[in-house]
Amino acid sequence: MATRGRRRTGTEPCSGCIMFNSVKAYEGQQYSALKKQCLQNRILFEDPLFPTVDESLFYQGNRIGRVHWKRPKELCSDPHLFVDGISAHDLHQGQLGNCWFVAACSSLASRESLWQKVIPDRKEQEWDSEKPDSYAGIFHFRFWRFGEWADVVIDDRLPTVDNRLVYCHSNDSNEFWSALVEKAYAKMYGCYEALDGGNTADALVDFTGGVSEPVDLLEGQFSQDEAARNQLFERVLKVHNRDGLISCSIRAATSADMEARLDCGLVKGHAYAVTDVRRVRLGHGLLAYFKSEKLTMIRMRNPWGEREWCGAWSDSSEEWQKVSKSEREKLGVTVQEDGEFWMTFEDFCRYFTDLILCRLINTSYLSIHKTWEEAVMRGSWTHLDEPLRNRSGGCVNHKATFLQNPQYVFDVKKAEDEVLICLQQEDRRARPKEGRGENLAIGFDIHRVELNRKYRMHTPQQKVGGSVYINSRCVFLRKELKEGRYVIIPTTFDPGLQGEFLLRVFTDVPAECKELTVDEPPQTCWTGMCGYPLLVTQVHVMAAVGLQGQDSNGASDPYVVISCEGEKVRSPVHKNSTNPEFDTKGLFYRKKPKGSIHIEIYNKNVIVDSFLGQVTLSSDPSDLQQQHTMHLRDKGNRQSNDLPGTLSICLITCNALTDI
Repeated sequence: MATRGRRRTGTEPCSGCIMFNSVKAYEGQQYSALKKQCLQNRILFEDPLFPTVDESLFYQGNRIGRVHWKRPKELCSDPHLFVDGISAHDLHQGQLGNCWFVAACSSLASRESLWQKVIPDRKEQEWDSEKPDSYAGIFHFRFWRFGEWADVVIDDRLPTVDNRLVYCHSNDSNEFWSALVEKAYAKMYGCYEALDGGNTADALVDFTGGVSEPVDLLEGQFSQDEAARNQLFERVLKVHNRDGLISCSIRAATSADMEARLDCGLVKGHAYAVTDVRRVRLGHGLLAYFKSEKLTMIRMRNPWGEREWCGAWSDSSEEWQKVSKSEREKLGVTVQEDGEFWMTFEDFCRYFTDLILCRLINTSYLSIHKTWEEAVMRGSWTHLDEPLRNRSGGCVNHKATFLQNPQYVFDVKKAEDEVLICLQQEDRRARPKEGRGENLAIGFDIHRVELNRKYRMHTPQQKVGGSVYINSRCVFLRKELKEGRYVIIPTTFDPGLQGEFLLRVFTDVPAECKELTVDEPPQTCWTGMCGYPLLVTQVHVMAAVGLQGQDSNGASDPYVVISCEGEKVRSPVHKNSTNPEFDTKGLFYRKKPKGSIHIEIYNKNVIVDSFLGQVTLSSDPSDLQQQHTMHLRDKGNRQSNDLPGTLSICLITCNALTDI
């Protein structure tokens, strides 16, 4: 039964890693050359691409009155990029609804290796009081955008009202890294107002190149299901311990609910940064170590720098008396209104509705942690009236055109593998002044196909997974897949829409991912002489029953080999079974319609595999449209050569090579 596509709208996330090493100068502005030019001319940099005018602040008109653009030296006597290092407490949201961006910055601040990528040349960009002539009023920051790092140059003039920064600012009046990073990000989006209302997942990806996975805490029922909650905590802890970034929020059902404060102190429709994930040891002294009683806990920060959780384990709650002083100091528990607070993971799952896990996908073979193999595909949805050339067919709801979308084949080479798939479109929300509008609703399906599939699918195969459809910049899926060959079909929800996309596939071993571009075997000048394929046959070996047990435990380790006109397809080995569910397909383009199709079953052994039986299928096309159950035969032509077991097979044969 076909599954209808589901469309979801809103600002839910999806997914992207530092494995992209190339850095491209944004808008062609080279930081080093511009700074050198300013120093030679003894002038401070003024950015012609992001000037100090209202158009750099707003795209719908000025809403805050007269703004003065000032350099840090005009706001304080001793400006610094950083004061006493960098931390989540350096960030306070200003007069802009960009808590999503500030929350992502808060997460970033706790990861030195990550913020050094976003803020390169930290010492060289810092103010030097001993060398004032080395300052040129120019900064640069890096963000990951659509498959590459963009180096964004800005000047240091910041918007102020009454001599105070309008937007993001630090606790320390002479610390400016957060305001400058925000300005660079606003430049990339076209203006500051373009950051008003956005997606934390996008910012997390922009800061890391990682892959963001959204987790719906309501749908997963984690507050009621303790086993599922414990599994989720392990996932969250692993992402945190491997330097991933995490954010969370409480969904607002209506616009009136946005930023509504609950009795417990939490705020709806508001992005929080997760700054720590721990198992906290309860008790005091040596007894605590012997009891080993630990509580799963999570620490968050409100970008406003205030309005904290006031329930159990809040800053001044009596529950902290259950924890030793040394443990509290190790956790950094403070009783002050700084926007940061702890809560149990159980309470977290009870109150929060959405969680975003931004994984840093490790591709280094030198790492002690899991190393992923990555395949990156760039593609586009293009609309043409010719069916075989059209590449914008819409989701599976549009059955007549769905398979006209781009198709990408990849292999799972282990018995089972965890596969991460991320589909990203160019962000249409960025630079709204250009009138590009909302993002397309995008998603993808995954079909298990024939083991030797190398031409495009024209008939739906076995769907094994797929993403939601959402008008987000990115959609993500984490899926356990069995050994075999699969096709990813990235689509827009509606047919006929056009756009560019980036597809990223992560597997444990190389997946040989590539686009399927050809519909059928190509004809050449030799095809008339050699016999161009006249038929296409799909052979589906479903299962065997009652195979001969050849191992010491009475079972076998069988696999099946399908042969047709010199081409062979071999299934994975099925361990310890005399009734294997092979579920193996092969696709054969045939030049000899009267030729036979042979199917053999073998038992996998250490030295020499042993034969378990075979069947031979007639090639009459009229007989190949149905399911067959056949007794296994021995090799040779004797009449009484039946072997134990039967094999169920389904075949489909078509005269048109683009019908399967």
